[in-house]
Amino acid sequence: MTTVKQVWASGALLGEGTVWIEEEQALYWVDIKGRLVHRYHPESGGQKSWPVPEEIGCLIPRKTGGFIAGLQSGLAIIDLDTGDIDKLGFPENDIPGNRINDGKADPEGRIWLGTMDNGEREKTGALYRIDADLSCHQMDKDYAITNGPAFSPDGNILYHTDTLKKTIYAFDMDEDGGISNKREHIHIADDAGYPDGMNTDAEGFLWVGHYNGWRVTRFAPDGGIDRVIEMPVGACTNIAFGGPDLETLYVSTAAKQLDAEALARQPLAGALFEVHVGVKGILPGRFAG
Repeated sequence: MTTVKQVWASGALLGEGTVWIEEEQALYWVDIKGRLVHRYHPESGGQKSWPVPEEIGCLIPRKTGGFIAGLQSGLAIIDLDTGDIDKLGFPENDIPGNRINDGKADPEGRIWLGTMDNGEREKTGALYRIDADLSCHQMDKDYAITNGPAFSPDGNILYHTDTLKKTIYAFDMDEDGGISNKREHIHIADDAGYPDGMNTDAEGFLWVGHYNGWRVTRFAPDGGIDRVIEMPVGACTNIAFGGPDLETLYVSTAAKQLDAEALARQPLAGALFEVHVGVKGILPGRFAG
């Protein structure tokens, strides 16, 4: 039986952005709506939080150290200790209702991120690639809520999610960051919630958190269900592999829009959980810029 352990108390309105930093042996994650960055150190149990001035969708580590943050107003270099924020721009200044949601760096050091309608209705979001020289390229569009992205271990496949369509797409990706052959890879069943954050393991299987699905699922490379981990909360929002052996799965969750009755059914909503899955993950990519 798989043991799901709460390691950070409930309370995140919209937990997201889980990322493991190997040299610190620590997990960073964000509360988008709470405007917070959290750091959890498993060995000591240490917890630390930093407030940020706007909604924050993701933290992407840099090869030179520190983080790029996906803020509501755009990408920014962020120093958590000093609070300094160096804004790099937003690709959608003409769409004020949009914000950055999920983002990661690929094995070549390019950032892939999705934007979304902050009202979660209009198909104004898009998928972007940010190169090391900070050039920005729109790679796909017409999303209301973007999620992912994730990459196959060899870097040849990009996975990206249209959450409201309950669909995870796969794209072929070339060495220069071009993508082609968009296809439906996984469609989430009606009774399993919505696909949210995801990551691949070293075997090329895709682990997906389900929003309002009460589970995390491991999908085989052919898209079939390999394993389901039942969770004590409905909204499982993002996942990252961590720990000394990279065999621990960290799962962020959300308590957004839950009334008193719903919270009584899932009092741990908004917590961070860890699950030892016995499968080795992959270290996150780091931005080369």
